[in-house]
Order: sequence, then C-alpha cells, then structure tokens
Amino acid sequence: MGKYTREDILRMAEEEDVEFIRLQFTDMFGTMKNIAIPFGKLEKAMDNECVIDASSMESFYRNEEEDMYLHPDLDTFCILPWRPQQGKVARFICDIYKADGTPYKESPRYILQEAVKKAKEKGYTFKVNPECEFFLFHTDDNGAPTTLTHERAGFMDLSPVDLGENARRDIVLTLEEMGYEVASSHHEIAPGQHEIDFTMSDVMETADKLMTFKVAVRTIAKRHGLHATFMPKPKAEVNGSGMHINMALYQDGKNVFEDPADRLGLSREAYGFLAGIMEHIRGMTAVFNPLVNSYKRLVPGFEAPSDVTWSATQRTALVKVCRGMKEEKTIELRSPDPSANPYLVFALCLEAGIHGMEQGMEAPAELVKSIRELSEEEKKEQGIQALPENLSVALFEMEQDPWVEETLGASFLEHYKKGKRKEWKSYMKQVSEWELAQYLYQI
Repeated sequence: MGKYTREDILRMAEEEDVEFIRLQFTDMFGTMKNIAIPFGKLEKAMDNECVIDASSMESFYRNEEEDMYLHPDLDTFCILPWRPQQGKVARFICDIYKADGTPYKESPRYILQEAVKKAKEKGYTFKVNPECEFFLFHTDDNGAPTTLTHERAGFMDLSPVDLGENARRDIVLTLEEMGYEVASSHHEIAPGQHEIDFTMSDVMETADKLMTFKVAVRTIAKRHGLHATFMPKPKAEVNGSGMHINMALYQDGKNVFEDPADRLGLSREAYGFLAGIMEHIRGMTAVFNPLVNSYKRLVPGFEAPSDVTWSATQRTALVKVCRGMKEEKTIELRSPDPSANPYLVFALCLEAGIHGMEQGMEAPAELVKSIRELSEEEKKEQGIQALPENLSVALFEMEQDPWVEETLGASFLEHYKKGKRKEWKSYMKQVSEWELAQYLYQI
C-alpha cells in the first residue's frame, strides 16, 4: 500500500478508468461492510462527507440521532483486480467519525490505532505476520456451499493430490497484483484446507490486509466453482483453521525480544511480553475465538492449543518462541482463529505484551514435553490452566479481567458481550444431530 495524495488518487482513478469506489469499514465482530459511490463522488469521499446510517447495523452502538461519517485512509486506495477491467472498481478502507468530527471510539480500527499510538509514544513499533488458514469446499447445484471436497491431500502436498492448488495460485497472484507481499502458501493438514502467509510488516497495514485477504480468497474461490470458508471448525473429524500470530517488537530498529546471552536467546522484555499475554489470555479468548464454533477447534487431540502454556520446542504450546524469516526472535500465539477481528486481536496482543513488560511479569515454567503426555493431575500440579471451553465461559472470563475492559473500553466491551451472549443463547436453543443420536432412542 502506497503513500498517496488526493492528486495521486484522482489521477490514478481517471487513468485506470475507475467507475466505482467502495468505502469499506469493519464492524466490531470483524465483518467488512461497505458502500459504493460513483467516480463523480470521489472528491466528496476524500472530503470525508460520505455518511452511513449505523442504526440499522446490529454490530454498532445504535444512536438514533446520529449518522456516522466515513473518513477514507488514502494510503489504502487500491483497484480491485477481480472486478471488470472496463469501468474498474477501487476501494478505500475507512475510519469512522461522528457528526461532531470526533472518532467513533467503538470502531475496531480506532482501537488498534490507539494501541499503536501508545506503543509509539514509548518508542515501540509492532510488527506481525499472521498465518491464516481456510477451507475450499464444493458448492451444490444451486451454488450453495457444502463441506464436501474430493481431494485427500495433506500437509504441504502438491498437485495432482492438492486439487485446490490452482485456486490458491490465483489467490496469491491477485494479492501480489494488489501490492501484497506473500511469504508462502501451501496445503494444510486437512483435506481441502489451505494456508497463505504474509511477510512480517506493520501491524495496522497487516490488519487492513487481512480484511481484504478474506474478500479476495472468497472471490477467487468462487471463480473456480468453490466456496472458501474461514469457519474455525467446519468438519468435526479433521483439524480446524487457525490464525497464528507471529509477533515482533522493535525499538530504534532493534528487535527487543533478542538477547544472545539468554539460554533461549530471549530478552527480559520478551519474557515479560509473553507473560502478559498468558496472564490475560483467558480474558481475551472471547475476542480471539469469537464464535460458538471456535471452541470446537480448541479441543485436545488436534493441532490447536487447549491449555495455557509456552515453549521454544513444543509445537502444541499456546505461545511458541521461534525465529523469524531473518533469524530474529518472534513470539507466536496459536489460539486465535480466522473468524476473529484482526484489529482487536492485534490491539490486545500488543497491549497485553507491553503490560507484561511494564509490570515485570514473569512467565511460568516452559513446557518441555508435549502437553499430550501430561495427565490432568500433572497439569494441575504444574499450575497449567485450560483455555475457556466454550463461548459462555470465555465471556465469563472476560468479565473477570478488568484489564480487558480498560483496553477495549467499557462501552465497546458491553456491546460486544451483548452480541456474543445473544449468539450463545441462540445456540443453546438448538438440538443437534449428536443429541438425537445419543439420547432419542435410549432415553
């Protein structure tokens, strides 16, 4: 994404025959929304005069007397390569402002901006590299999505076993055409499951990229007659999809996680950072894993973590210390899934890590053998806690950690919890096929 002026954007839009511009923004639950305007209204948009009616959206705090204004981030201007080549479509990612000219503080992008601003005031720059997994499934005769796939490919398999290779290739080429730097892509463990990784880059830029990434993946998959889903656990018998977050913190251009004198090469700041995340992880889980379905992934026996642990050697740990692409130390958080709102996930990771550093928090003992080899009694003896087992428990844990409210804001958190409790109550009213098979005949 470039650094653009108004004049640059007007010139590019005219030269490229742009007919429509999408003004995009993200709601609190991580769903991208937009309005489309014709080219003739481009200057009006850049003057921050385009209005949305937030009162009709469940995921906004609905204030009946106030409209919201979209303020395009000019650096996010991009022509969408999958739209028509004549009469092209471009987009901006927008910040949301109230009528009085002040930022809408319940916007997820604003929350991340504030976290970045506070870190910058302390001399820190935060960079992340998410590993976003997704499934490619067939559609039925009516074009509706299924959970069917004809392939049997596994981890890093290739064509002809990997039947989604061509779709994944086109997704990567599309992202690169938009200026994204893709580090790698490969088939994941489950049939029909794929992963595309970005390079480590600025946290705000990466959050914006992730939102566009999801749109691009779904759009290109549809062109191949497939349905792409970021649902955490669409099939019970295979691994779910995660969104591991690789993190690095810099000060004066130096990775503050590095200390060659330490046994693991970790600095005091690194231990404090990972301790802060582990201290608040249970309270943050309702954001990192926001769906009822998210907790079907966080169960023992699969690749996703289910306990609060860290390690430099055990890949089943919640937090893993590893070396990045340039042999720099990074901290990887493995519990988030791709249904999560990236702006909120990154803001909480940054704030929790710095909180741990500033409070001098100490990390618990490192996990030195697979968590699967430990009994429940051994876990208890070692003080190893489990992650919340469902959305209801996660919301309870969120309420037990006042720091989460301080970080996200009381008003935002109240509306977030209200929406998620509604989702949980709706789920609890349902009777599943498992329950019928288990109880109907016997009881």
